[in-house]
Amino acid sequence: MTPPPATTPKLPASSASDLEIKDAQIIFDPIWADLEADYGREKLHFPKELILLGGAPGAGKGTNTPFIAKARGLTCAPIVMSSLLDTPEMRRLKDAGQMIGDREVLSVLLRHLLKPEYRDGVILDGFPRTTVQVECLKMLYEKMLQLWREFHGTPLGIHFRQPVVHIVVLFIDENESIARQLKRGREVKIHNTEVSSTGRGLLWEERATDFDESLAARRYRVFKEQTWDALLSLKDIFHYHLINAQGAIHEVEENIVKEVEYQSTLELDPRTFDRLRGLPLASEIVIHARQELVKRLDHYALLHAELFDRVIGFVEKKIIPILRRHAISGHTHVNSEDPLLDEPQALAMLIDIFSERGFHAVVDILRIDVPDHFDLQTGRITCRQKKVYRIILRFRGSELRRGS
Repeated sequence: MTPPPATTPKLPASSASDLEIKDAQIIFDPIWADLEADYGREKLHFPKELILLGGAPGAGKGTNTPFIAKARGLTCAPIVMSSLLDTPEMRRLKDAGQMIGDREVLSVLLRHLLKPEYRDGVILDGFPRTTVQVECLKMLYEKMLQLWREFHGTPLGIHFRQPVVHIVVLFIDENESIARQLKRGREVKIHNTEVSSTGRGLLWEERATDFDESLAARRYRVFKEQTWDALLSLKDIFHYHLINAQGAIHEVEENIVKEVEYQSTLELDPRTFDRLRGLPLASEIVIHARQELVKRLDHYALLHAELFDRVIGFVEKKIIPILRRHAISGHTHVNSEDPLLDEPQALAMLIDIFSERGFHAVVDILRIDVPDHFDLQTGRITCRQKKVYRIILRFRGSELRRGS
């Protein structure tokens, strides 16, 4: 069995105090022990990818979560800690702007992460929010790495891939946060009043912080003093993405795409990446495509002028008339048996000429057996092979508009 590479990620020294690390250990260790006892070590299948989503109150986490999931190719619903911890007792704490205990948060969360639908990855909204939760996250990550090393090369290895953790923080300033919270409160009031009077629809949750400016401000301060600092401490450990959520929705979505787009060097198992890295990226192939095209066409004109002129003449006489008849569709196929195309360089010239003129050109060679001779005595049929060049051209067609 080949062990994982020496480049296995290691966490840097923690910036938390010894007391905070000790508190986290006291919380984490018994919870982990219970997981192993209840599920068995070989069944601790945590997500390959964790996207930890944090944000200021009103930053639009709920609005942008589906877009983040789409950008990362995730199909499962996000885990929203506020919903996961929605009990009457905890709701009273949240309404008062207080935090729920770290032990309760971690215990519920780890068991939830083991659900099969989260195996490939999941967005986790609202964790971690305290320094102790940050330390517990690091301990979870270390455990996931241990499982990855332990089961590598075994039949169970596919369930224990190298974990990837992204920290995504949506940020807005205090004034914007308070304004958005109060705006939500007004919208909730209007909606719930209509539901109550008509009996149609479902009531929306009413949070005390959405109706009181001082509570809204306090909620933002709790975010800055606890959640913000907790997430910021992970900047040098995991992939960290700070996204400006102050603007319009489309602007925020553009910021998200730039931040969370796929990067194989960060996400693939190092052994997988090492096997692929010798192959060129598409961006590397096309980056100088225009310059190379110009160089080739000038080369044809200077050193192979006679053949180049013949190919241009073939295009003008045999293909352009057909293209004009398909100008609306933007798509045409031309079949040709012209012996000119038997020359490989002529084919290369043909494709380059159309590329320079703005067409997408592909040439397929079809080899067809055609009966050529029939022997009356033996009944044997001799065939000759006919080559047909199928030239496929695509371009931007014309759009016809009907008058109203």
